[in-house]
Amino acid sequence: MKPQNLFDNIPDRLPQELFTQLFDAPGLRIERIVSWGQCSEEDFWYDQNQDEWVLLIEGSAAVLFEGETEPVELSPGSFLQIPARRRHRVVRTDAERQTVWLAVHYG
Repeated sequence: MKPQNLFDNIPDRLPQELFTQLFDAPGLRIERIVSWGQCSEEDFWYDQNQDEWVLLIEGSAAVLFEGETEPVELSPGSFLQIPARRRHRVVRTDAERQTVWLAVHYG
């Protein structure tokens, strides 16, 4: 078995976020998300039917939850548990370097 690396195959600049599925099994999906200044569109809210645990590996970002006035600021090592149906949006990612997320969807 050959190991893989989370940082492999990341382009230098991205015109849009890059989603890479790393693992998929019944009730569980793990993906790498790479952002480079991208954020959610003004009227868009994620409204997922699975719970999500997200870890910010590299870069920085801010996530706003519906009903909140201030976004949650994330730096390397920060993680969030996002319950299913909890509407949220990414309001900022680092524009100067890549932001790498590890997202675990389950339930």
